[in-house]
Amino acid sequence: MTALTVVRAGALTTVQDLGRPGHAHLGVPRSGALDQPAHRLANRLVGNPAAFATLETTVNGCAVRVDTAVTAAVTGAPCPVRVDGRPVAWGAPVRVPAGAVLDVGSARAGLRCHVAFGGGVAVPRVLGSRSRDLLSGLGPEPLADGMSLPLGAPCGPPLAADTVPWPGPPTAGLVLPVVLGPRDDWFVPEARRALAGGDFRVSAASNRIGLRTEGPSLERAREGELPSEGMVLGAVQVPPDGRPVVFLADHPTTGGYPVVGVVPEPSLAAAAQAVPGTPLRFVPVRA
Repeated sequence: MTALTVVRAGALTTVQDLGRPGHAHLGVPRSGALDQPAHRLANRLVGNPAAFATLETTVNGCAVRVDTAVTAAVTGAPCPVRVDGRPVAWGAPVRVPAGAVLDVGSARAGLRCHVAFGGGVAVPRVLGSRSRDLLSGLGPEPLADGMSLPLGAPCGPPLAADTVPWPGPPTAGLVLPVVLGPRDDWFVPEARRALAGGDFRVSAASNRIGLRTEGPSLERAREGELPSEGMVLGAVQVPPDGRPVVFLADHPTTGGYPVVGVVPEPSLAAAAQAVPGTPLRFVPVRA
């Protein structure tokens, strides 16, 4: 079986696919690629189905050596890509010879790259998915130097396209639509206005579980806490410090802090690429 060996693991590189939906009743979130459009495009470029597993890098990329020739593609955050030190294309299929090192460099904008290989990363599935879930610990361990990962058999030639529209990472500012509820009535009217005031920034404490914010503290209209209730992807939960947290792929499936609104899933890919300090504005929309 074709395999790759990790030469440089990077700050945090995990195996991700489309996740494991349908297990929230077991306390298991969906997980999966944070930037799903980037994951899907990378797979498309190397001829894989969208559900095949890719590598999701964070900030400073990774480097791997392949033992047989393979087609690879890097999408998501723009970054330098090299094969045995030679610059190659980002956002396009690249042929990596047997024994060569594919080096995905540091993100020039955004945070996360997705690296696809023909045949996909073929680690064992857990609850139907190859994704690493940082909250529950399910799935393969994050990459470490010297680790070996199997690759599946290539499915076919890459799917070509003349152009693929691709939004850049939100460098100037992140705008997230939010459908208010179900617990927006737990906050004073001034807090709901502050939510839409545009004075938030992305916190450095953000991770795959949630995008944390810095800025105004949303004041509650009532005391106490809710009994734990189900949490969905994109939920904007407000902990006791009053600063909203947008739940991402590895979020908990239940929680007791009130949810002031929900960010629709199509907008979460931009949240996955927002670097700390990025200005953030919530825009209330109708469901």
